[in-house]
Amino acid sequence: MIQLDQLDRSDDRSPYLQIAAALREAINVGRLGPGDRLPSESELTGFYGVARMTVRQAIQELKTEGLVMAEHGRGVFVRSAPVVRRLASERFARQHRDRGKAAFLAEAEKVGYQAGVDSIRVHEAPVAADVAERLGIKAGDPVVVRERRYLANGEPVETATSYIPAEFARGTAITENDTGPGGIYARLEEAGHPLARFVEEVAARMPTPAERRALQLGPGVPVLTVVRTAFDEQGVAVEVCDTVKAAYAYVLEYDFPAR
Repeated sequence: MIQLDQLDRSDDRSPYLQIAAALREAINVGRLGPGDRLPSESELTGFYGVARMTVRQAIQELKTEGLVMAEHGRGVFVRSAPVVRRLASERFARQHRDRGKAAFLAEAEKVGYQAGVDSIRVHEAPVAADVAERLGIKAGDPVVVRERRYLANGEPVETATSYIPAEFARGTAITENDTGPGGIYARLEEAGHPLARFVEEVAARMPTPAERRALQLGPGVPVLTVVRTAFDEQGVAVEVCDTVKAAYAYVLEYDFPAR
C-alpha cells in the first residue's frame, strides 16, 4: 500500500478527516496519480484500525471535493479531472473567432486538454420570461435553442444552453448542429451583428439530478453557473448563454483595470 500518514490521536480532527487529509496529500504530491485506485476499504481499515464507516466517510469527503470517483465493482479512483482556466477578459476575443476557434476550444487547448462537444440539440421554442428579459424581447417570442455538453480529455465538464432570437439565427448555420469555424459568435457577426460587450452573472449551487447525471458528478459536488448575455455594437442583446460547470474542473480568472 502507498505511504500514508498515521492517525494523530492528539489532533482535534476526527479520524475520518485525518484519513481524508492523508489521502488528499497523497494525491496532491503524486503518490496517487490520475486514474490510480485508492487502497481498498479493507486495507484502510486495517492500516488505521478504524471502523469501515470511518473509512467510507473519509472517501466521501474526497468524492465531495471532486478528487475521486467510484466505479462500481472496481473501486475508487483518482479523478483525472482537467482544470480549465477560464480567462474572462480574453475568452471571447475576436482573434479566436478569426482563427476559427470557439471560446471553450481555445481555453482547453491553451492548458493542454483535448476539447470536445457532444449531446448537441438544436431546436426553436418560445422563450421563457427570464431569458426574454435579458434579450429584450417578449416572453413567448421564438428563439433558437442550442444545448450541448463540453468535454475535456473526454470527461464532461460543462453544459451550455444558448438562446438566440430566431430573427437573428434563421438562415444561418446557428440552426445547424455544426455552426462552423468560430461558433455562434462568428455566425452572428457575419449576419451583421459585430459583438461589442458581454455581461456575465456567476453563481455557485448544488446541481439538479439531471445536471449531476450529465456532468457525472458524485453526491455533494457543487457546480458553477455563468449566465452570459452578448450585445452587438448597437446595444442589442443577440444571445443568452446559460452554462453549468463542474466546479472542480474550472478556475475562473478575471483581469480588469483598477479604476
